[in-house]
Amino acid sequence: MPSVALRRAARETVSGLPREFWWLWTSTLVNRLGAFVATYMALYLTLDRGYSASYAGLVASLHGLGGVVSSLAGGVMADRLGRRPTLLVAQSSTAGAVALLGFASDPVAIAGVAFLVGMASNASRPAVQAMMADIVRPEDRVRAFSLNYWAINLGFAVSSMGAGFVAEVSYRAGFLIEAGMTAVCAVLVFLKLPESRPERAAKEVAKDDVSLASVLRDGRYMAVVGLSFLVALIFQQGSVALPVAMGQAGFTPADYGMAIAVNGVLIVVLQIPVTRIIEHRDPRSLLVVSSLLAGYGFGLTAFAGSVGVFALTVCVWTLAEIVNAPTQTGLVVRLSPVHGRGRYQGMYTLSWSAAALVAPLMSGVVIDRFGAEWLWGVCAVVGTGAGLGYGVLMRRLPVQRPAAVPAKSAEVRAA
Repeated sequence: MPSVALRRAARETVSGLPREFWWLWTSTLVNRLGAFVATYMALYLTLDRGYSASYAGLVASLHGLGGVVSSLAGGVMADRLGRRPTLLVAQSSTAGAVALLGFASDPVAIAGVAFLVGMASNASRPAVQAMMADIVRPEDRVRAFSLNYWAINLGFAVSSMGAGFVAEVSYRAGFLIEAGMTAVCAVLVFLKLPESRPERAAKEVAKDDVSLASVLRDGRYMAVVGLSFLVALIFQQGSVALPVAMGQAGFTPADYGMAIAVNGVLIVVLQIPVTRIIEHRDPRSLLVVSSLLAGYGFGLTAFAGSVGVFALTVCVWTLAEIVNAPTQTGLVVRLSPVHGRGRYQGMYTLSWSAAALVAPLMSGVVIDRFGAEWLWGVCAVVGTGAGLGYGVLMRRLPVQRPAAVPAKSAEVRAA
């Protein structure tokens, strides 16, 4: 009986989503299966190339800065050129830049190419999210975003293990493998994904045109982006401050690896069943609860004295991540005008890219001046503030309207 119920639950989870979604999902999974740069860049620069930790940090910051720049540019491209052309340009550019990075040897060249990699790789994110919103029915979007997030984490978990073995043989091989996998994603997009951007009559363009200035003037939406930035700052501490704090407390890198591995395992195991529970619930309460869980999950780290307790705190904030990721992305779509989804998604992506830049600086200053315990307290305060913010801002959400069906997508389905 349990196996029958499990099969039925799995079938209900994946049923009803269009064929185009699954090709986009496959492209995401393939892309993350080939991830190498983000995981092993610091080790490559310090161990293989012999550069200092400061230089490795500079390269990581430039990679993040590239993501900040392209978050907005990718959103504009997705609205003006279309989702498919943006994906093709971004993924092809990423493949070329990653391959070039594997052969770069001059420190200035490495830093410059790392910036290009960050810019190219992040340019596709607004287009992916906008395309999903275009092709998936409103009532299925939380489930679709959750499945996509699950694919990201499954691919990253597998690639992290595989990249470790590849790095022992050749770091350059890792860069070339990622370039090849990204090129495969571009081929999938070219062969299997039609353009999904809703078409407009010429007279509607001027009336419905959405610029970045329009997004910035949308006070309610920008407040949501600000709250997303606060939550992202908290989640970034798992890879930024947690290893530093554990190291200062006398724990080894292997201990940190055991604790943080819980994050990936729980997401892979729980993302889909948890989504079945939350997909039709009020996003306001979900975002309030997930913000509090994130803040106090990291806040509890101040009391951790063993690997087991550290792992327990990771469980708490991972549950927050599982709830927050699809709910937040679904909310962004709900608050976005149909013909401005790319720009709105770009601004949302910017909040995470900016958090990736700010989090290392914030955590370093707080830990150096006051100690790690103060940083975990700050996380609890920020999580509480974000939860209150979501509660106030989302008292009245706009009613979800049926998605406009792109003409080309309709033709594909009819065929």
